[in-house]
Amino acid sequence: MELTVQNDLVIGLMSGSSLDGLDLAACRFVQDSQGNWTYRIEVAETQSYAPEWRQKLSDAIILNESDLQTLDQEYGLWLGQAVKIFCDQHSLKPGLISSHGHTVRHQPEQGISIQIGSGDEIRKNCGIPVVCNFRYQDVLLGGQGAPLVPIGDELLFSRFGYCLNLGGFSNISWRNQGRRQACDLSPCNILLNRLAAERGLEYDESGELARSGVLIQSLYDRWNSFPFFGMEAPKSLGREWFESHYLADADDPQWDTADKLRTATEHIAFQMASFINSHRVGKNDEILVTGGGAHNRFLMERFAALLGPGLVPLIPDALLVSFKEALIFAFLGWLKIRGEVNVLASVTGASHDHSAGDLYP
Repeated sequence: MELTVQNDLVIGLMSGSSLDGLDLAACRFVQDSQGNWTYRIEVAETQSYAPEWRQKLSDAIILNESDLQTLDQEYGLWLGQAVKIFCDQHSLKPGLISSHGHTVRHQPEQGISIQIGSGDEIRKNCGIPVVCNFRYQDVLLGGQGAPLVPIGDELLFSRFGYCLNLGGFSNISWRNQGRRQACDLSPCNILLNRLAAERGLEYDESGELARSGVLIQSLYDRWNSFPFFGMEAPKSLGREWFESHYLADADDPQWDTADKLRTATEHIAFQMASFINSHRVGKNDEILVTGGGAHNRFLMERFAALLGPGLVPLIPDALLVSFKEALIFAFLGWLKIRGEVNVLASVTGASHDHSAGDLYP
């Protein structure tokens, strides 16, 4: 289905598992006569969650269906208000809003992937067409429903050999024999931020607390032994998996917080580097690194040290580091209203490529 909008300015909304806030990016996309896409981020910002919203979103995983529907409406209203504030502050008149929502359950093997943030509530608040709920259709088609960003990697960032994003979880996409492939790699900020919270910190600034710690070898070995890390793509991670595998260790008071952070950082760096080292293809060894974890200097140092010869991590400008996912979700919505493919079966494992997302015209 194609949808005509009033103009080509798209607001992309992204809320990740690390719960640091809502990313908003106002973007435009242009396709040339050869079919090549370019993008421009006009303006972007993060609206931090108040403590009560951080708690609501964190607790959503345990809600019954009725309460989750209520939260879906309430969060959609909040998203709509956030977009209105963003547009008013920057004098924006978008033609489309494209929202990732906030994932509260992700169990694709059971046919479940739920993102809250009612598209109808966003539309009613803003009076602008909305696309949302990108993951569920892919799950119905037998896919993981994740990751979704690789379509943007394929069409907007194909000059890089690998695109690595360090959000709540780390994930990667790359080309292999003419096909885009992708998968989640490990927990990232969802683990690091939980540990930093033991010291009353939102996050470990530049990884300096982790740098001061020492490796807990038994913990490092246990985390690296989880079967997920030996699986081939497509594969994805959710909060449920993280909590069942890491929470008991993360919250164990027998270890010092700095030592747990050091061990987590070494574990994350090892899993990311090991995967890339074992999946080298072609001659393009540049790794585009984005997401909040790219600001973690110690994590980046450990990751670079473990990479094979010639592999080069590249951290772009701060705008792209922080808002690449919001940019690409804006792009997914733009592709959707054009009736074009925005999810790749080679990435998610679905039965075929498709155009995902619910439309609220």
